[in-house]
Amino acid sequence: MRHLILSDIHANETALDAVLEAAKGRWDEAVCLGDLVGYGPDPNEVTERIREISVATIRGNHDKAVAGLTDFEEFNPVARAAVLWTRQQLQPRNLEYLKELPKGPIQTDGFSMIHGSVHDEDEYVFAPELALPGLQDAPLQVVFFGHTHIQGGYTLRGKEMGVLQFKSASGNPLARLMIEEGTTYLLNPGSIGQPRDGDPRAAFAIANLQERVVEFWRVAYDIEAVQSRMTRVGLPEALALRLSFGR
Repeated sequence: MRHLILSDIHANETALDAVLEAAKGRWDEAVCLGDLVGYGPDPNEVTERIREISVATIRGNHDKAVAGLTDFEEFNPVARAAVLWTRQQLQPRNLEYLKELPKGPIQTDGFSMIHGSVHDEDEYVFAPELALPGLQDAPLQVVFFGHTHIQGGYTLRGKEMGVLQFKSASGNPLARLMIEEGTTYLLNPGSIGQPRDGDPRAAFAIANLQERVVEFWRVAYDIEAVQSRMTRVGLPEALALRLSFGR
Protein backbone atom coordinates (compact mmCIF):
# COMPACT_ATOMS: atom_id res chain seq x y z
CA MET A 1 0.00 0.00 0.00
CA ARG A 2 1.41 3.36 -1.07
CA HIS A 3 0.38 6.35 1.07
CA LEU A 4 0.51 9.97 0.00
CA ILE A 5 1.49 11.92 3.13
CA LEU A 6 0.13 15.49 3.08
CA SER A 7 0.61 18.17 5.73
CA ASP A 8 0.23 21.89 6.39
CA ILE A 9 -1.63 22.75 3.19
CA HIS A 10 -2.77 26.05 4.68
CA ALA A 11 -5.54 26.80 2.19
CA ASN A 12 -3.19 26.83 -0.81
CA GLU A 13 -5.13 25.07 -3.56
CA THR A 14 -2.54 25.78 -6.26
CA ALA A 15 0.21 24.04 -4.29
CA LEU A 16 -2.09 21.10 -3.49
CA ASP A 17 -3.01 20.72 -7.17
CA ALA A 18 0.68 20.65 -8.10
CA VAL A 19 1.35 17.95 -5.50
CA LEU A 20 -1.53 15.79 -6.69
CA GLU A 21 -0.39 16.14 -10.29
CA ALA A 22 3.21 15.22 -9.43
CA ALA A 23 2.07 12.22 -7.38
CA LYS A 24 -0.50 10.98 -9.90
CA GLY A 25 -0.47 7.19 -10.19
CA ARG A 26 2.07 6.81 -7.39
CA TRP A 27 -0.26 6.37 -4.39
CA ASP A 28 -3.21 4.23 -3.28
CA GLU A 29 -4.43 6.16 -0.23
CA ALA A 30 -3.85 9.70 1.02
CA VAL A 31 -3.59 10.89 4.63
CA CYS A 32 -3.27 14.41 6.03
CA LEU A 33 -1.40 15.54 9.17
CA GLY A 34 -3.46 18.68 9.72
CA ASP A 35 -3.56 22.42 9.09
CA LEU A 36 -5.76 22.26 6.05
CA VAL A 37 -6.56 25.94 6.52
CA GLY A 38 -5.00 29.16 7.78
CA TYR A 39 -2.79 31.68 5.96
CA GLY A 40 -3.97 30.91 2.42
CA PRO A 41 -6.83 32.09 0.17
CA ASP A 42 -8.57 28.77 -0.60
CA PRO A 43 -9.99 27.30 2.64
CA ASN A 44 -13.16 25.82 1.13
CA GLU A 45 -11.44 24.36 -1.91
CA VAL A 46 -8.68 22.70 0.10
CA THR A 47 -11.03 21.36 2.79
CA GLU A 48 -13.34 19.85 0.21
CA ARG A 49 -10.46 18.25 -1.67
CA ILE A 50 -9.08 16.64 1.48
CA ARG A 51 -12.56 15.42 2.40
CA GLU A 52 -12.67 13.68 -0.97
CA ILE A 53 -9.25 12.03 -1.11
CA SER A 54 -7.98 11.48 2.44
CA VAL A 55 -8.77 8.27 4.29
CA ALA A 56 -7.37 9.66 7.56
CA THR A 57 -6.95 13.30 8.56
CA ILE A 58 -6.05 14.76 11.94
CA ARG A 59 -6.46 18.33 13.14
CA GLY A 60 -3.78 21.00 13.24
CA ASN A 61 -3.58 24.08 15.43
CA HIS A 62 -4.97 26.34 12.69
CA ASP A 63 -7.86 23.95 12.06
CA LYS A 64 -8.67 24.11 15.77
CA ALA A 65 -8.41 27.89 15.89
CA VAL A 66 -10.63 28.42 12.85
CA ALA A 67 -13.18 25.95 14.22
CA GLY A 68 -13.29 27.78 17.56
CA LEU A 69 -11.89 24.83 19.51
CA THR A 70 -8.96 26.70 20.99
CA ASP A 71 -7.92 30.20 21.97
CA PHE A 72 -5.65 31.71 19.35
CA GLU A 73 -4.21 34.50 21.51
CA GLU A 74 -0.77 32.90 21.16
CA PHE A 75 -0.93 33.40 17.39
CA ASN A 76 0.89 36.45 16.07
CA PRO A 77 -1.29 39.30 14.72
CA VAL A 78 -0.87 38.23 11.10
CA ALA A 79 -1.88 34.64 11.84
CA ARG A 80 -4.84 35.84 13.93
CA ALA A 81 -6.05 37.98 11.04
CA ALA A 82 -5.89 34.95 8.74
CA VAL A 83 -7.82 32.82 11.25
CA LEU A 84 -10.63 35.37 11.49
CA TRP A 85 -10.79 35.80 7.71
CA THR A 86 -10.86 32.02 7.18
CA ARG A 87 -13.62 31.54 9.72
CA GLN A 88 -15.78 34.05 7.85
CA GLN A 89 -15.15 32.34 4.50
CA LEU A 90 -15.73 28.70 5.38
CA GLN A 91 -18.99 27.09 4.35
CA PRO A 92 -20.87 25.55 7.31
CA ARG A 93 -20.23 21.95 6.23
CA ASN A 94 -16.49 22.60 5.93
CA LEU A 95 -16.37 24.34 9.31
CA GLU A 96 -18.17 21.35 10.84
CA TYR A 97 -15.69 18.99 9.18
CA LEU A 98 -12.79 20.84 10.81
CA LYS A 99 -14.52 20.73 14.18
CA GLU A 100 -14.86 16.96 13.94
CA LEU A 101 -11.28 16.18 12.92
CA PRO A 102 -9.64 13.83 15.45
CA LYS A 103 -6.70 14.71 17.63
CA GLY A 104 -3.47 12.85 16.89
CA PRO A 105 -1.79 10.55 17.34
CA ILE A 106 -3.82 8.05 15.37
CA GLN A 107 -2.61 4.88 13.72
CA THR A 108 -3.34 3.69 10.22
CA ASP A 109 -1.83 0.94 8.06
CA GLY A 110 1.32 0.44 10.10
CA PHE A 111 2.30 4.03 10.89
CA SER A 112 1.27 6.75 13.32
CA MET A 113 0.11 10.30 12.50
CA ILE A 114 0.58 13.37 14.69
CA HIS A 115 0.51 17.09 14.00
CA GLY A 116 3.00 18.41 16.55
CA SER A 117 4.56 15.83 18.83
CA VAL A 118 3.68 12.42 20.26
CA HIS A 119 2.89 14.03 23.63
CA ASP A 120 1.43 17.39 22.57
CA GLU A 121 -0.36 18.05 19.28
CA ASP A 122 0.68 21.73 19.40
CA GLU A 123 4.38 21.28 20.20
CA TYR A 124 6.95 22.21 17.56
CA VAL A 125 9.58 19.49 17.06
CA PHE A 126 12.48 21.27 15.40
CA ALA A 127 15.51 19.97 17.33
CA PRO A 128 16.84 16.56 18.40
CA GLU A 129 16.23 17.21 22.10
CA LEU A 130 12.56 17.88 21.32
CA ALA A 131 12.29 14.80 19.12
CA LEU A 132 13.85 12.36 21.59
CA PRO A 133 10.84 11.89 23.94
CA GLY A 134 8.58 11.16 20.98
CA LEU A 135 11.04 8.69 19.51
CA GLN A 136 11.34 6.93 22.85
CA ASP A 137 7.55 6.72 23.25
CA ALA A 138 6.64 6.26 19.60
CA PRO A 139 3.48 4.12 19.26
CA LEU A 140 4.87 2.53 16.07
CA GLN A 141 8.22 2.33 14.31
CA VAL A 142 7.28 5.10 11.84
CA VAL A 143 5.58 8.29 12.98
CA PHE A 144 4.72 11.11 10.57
CA PHE A 145 4.43 14.63 11.97
CA GLY A 146 3.94 18.15 10.65
CA HIS A 147 3.59 21.61 12.21
CA THR A 148 7.16 22.85 11.68
CA HIS A 149 6.84 23.14 7.87
CA ILE A 150 10.36 21.66 7.61
CA GLN A 151 10.91 18.53 5.54
CA GLY A 152 13.12 15.93 7.21
CA GLY A 153 13.01 14.15 10.53
CA TYR A 154 14.78 12.21 13.25
CA THR A 155 15.79 8.63 13.91
CA LEU A 156 16.63 6.61 17.02
CA ARG A 157 18.61 3.38 16.98
CA GLY A 158 19.45 2.17 20.44
CA LYS A 159 20.81 5.31 22.09
CA GLU A 160 21.99 6.90 18.86
CA MET A 161 19.91 9.71 17.36
CA GLY A 162 20.05 10.84 13.76
CA VAL A 163 18.84 13.97 11.98
CA LEU A 164 17.45 13.76 8.46
CA GLN A 165 17.96 16.80 6.23
CA PHE A 166 17.46 16.94 2.49
CA LYS A 167 19.22 19.38 0.18
CA SER A 168 17.41 21.17 -2.62
CA ALA A 169 17.30 19.24 -5.90
CA SER A 170 15.43 19.66 -9.16
CA GLY A 171 14.55 16.01 -9.61
CA ASN A 172 11.81 14.05 -7.86
CA PRO A 173 11.89 12.31 -5.51
CA LEU A 174 14.30 14.47 -3.57
CA ALA A 175 15.30 11.55 -1.33
CA ARG A 176 14.49 7.88 -0.76
CA LEU A 177 14.72 6.70 2.84
CA MET A 178 14.94 2.98 3.58
CA ILE A 179 13.22 1.93 6.82
CA GLU A 180 15.58 -0.30 8.80
CA GLU A 181 14.71 -2.82 11.46
CA GLY A 182 15.63 -1.66 14.96
CA THR A 183 15.33 2.04 14.11
CA THR A 184 12.45 4.34 15.06
CA TYR A 185 11.52 7.19 12.71
CA LEU A 186 9.90 10.57 13.27
CA LEU A 187 9.36 11.92 9.76
CA ASN A 188 8.05 15.25 8.49
CA PRO A 189 6.86 15.39 4.85
CA GLY A 190 7.15 19.19 4.93
CA SER A 191 4.50 21.78 4.18
CA ILE A 192 2.52 21.89 0.97
CA GLY A 193 1.17 25.40 1.28
CA GLN A 194 3.82 27.34 3.22
CA PRO A 195 7.28 25.71 3.44
CA ARG A 196 9.69 27.19 5.98
CA ASP A 197 12.93 25.41 5.20
CA GLY A 198 14.22 27.84 2.61
CA ASP A 199 12.75 25.93 -0.34
CA PRO A 200 9.50 27.52 -1.62
CA ARG A 201 8.41 24.40 -3.50
CA ALA A 202 5.51 22.37 -2.10
CA ALA A 203 6.69 19.43 0.01
CA PHE A 204 5.15 16.00 0.53
CA ALA A 205 6.05 12.34 0.98
CA ILE A 206 5.03 8.98 -0.42
CA ALA A 207 5.39 5.99 1.91
CA ASN A 208 5.37 2.31 0.99
CA LEU A 209 6.03 0.59 4.28
CA GLN A 210 5.47 -2.86 2.80
CA GLU A 211 8.60 -2.21 0.76
CA ARG A 212 10.08 -0.22 3.66
CA VAL A 213 10.69 3.00 1.74
CA VAL A 214 9.63 6.62 2.17
CA GLU A 215 10.16 9.14 -0.63
CA PHE A 216 10.45 12.86 0.08
CA TRP A 217 9.30 15.12 -2.75
CA ARG A 218 9.35 18.80 -3.75
CA VAL A 219 7.34 20.30 -6.59
CA ALA A 220 7.22 23.84 -7.96
CA TYR A 221 3.89 25.64 -8.29
CA ASP A 222 2.59 29.05 -9.42
CA ILE A 223 3.37 31.08 -6.32
CA GLU A 224 2.50 34.39 -7.97
CA ALA A 225 -1.05 33.18 -8.69
CA VAL A 226 -1.54 32.39 -5.00
CA GLN A 227 -0.06 35.71 -3.92
CA SER A 228 -2.44 37.50 -6.30
CA ARG A 229 -5.45 35.77 -4.77
CA MET A 230 -4.24 36.58 -1.27
CA THR A 231 -3.88 40.26 -2.13
CA ARG A 232 -7.29 40.32 -3.81
CA VAL A 233 -9.11 38.94 -0.77
CA GLY A 234 -7.25 41.17 1.69
CA LEU A 235 -5.03 38.68 3.52
CA PRO A 236 -1.93 40.21 5.16
CA GLU A 237 0.84 41.08 2.70
CA ALA A 238 3.48 39.39 4.88
CA LEU A 239 1.79 36.02 4.38
CA ALA A 240 1.90 36.42 0.63
CA LEU A 241 5.50 37.61 0.48
CA ARG A 242 6.92 34.76 2.53
CA LEU A 243 5.75 32.19 -0.03
CA SER A 244 8.45 33.39 -2.42
CA PHE A 245 11.22 32.59 0.04
CA GLY A 246 10.03 29.41 1.73
CA ARG A 247 10.25 31.09 5.12
